[in-house]
Amino acid sequence: MQYSSSKIQPDSTQSNLASIHAGRQVQLVAINAGRSLQGRLLSMGLIRGAEIIMITNQGSGPLLVGLGKSRITLGRGMAEKIIIK
Repeated sequence: MQYSSSKIQPDSTQSNLASIHAGRQVQLVAINAGRSLQGRLLSMGLIRGAEIIMITNQGSGPLLVGLGKSRITLGRGMAEKIIIK
């Protein structure tokens, strides 16, 4: 599944993954990134509609998220490109 590389502006019900607090469950809407990063995230299972649980977000540095039975560490810059609702 490919995402468009054009920028998607979040609406009032959407945000980026880096902005949510630990314990919150969200759904992936889009990835605002180039093809290389999109491919990396897709290979990790971060696809449109995926349910993501924020495990650790300390406000700076990397984030730890849950995706199914997996745990994934994402850099903050990567997480800022993931649009969620």
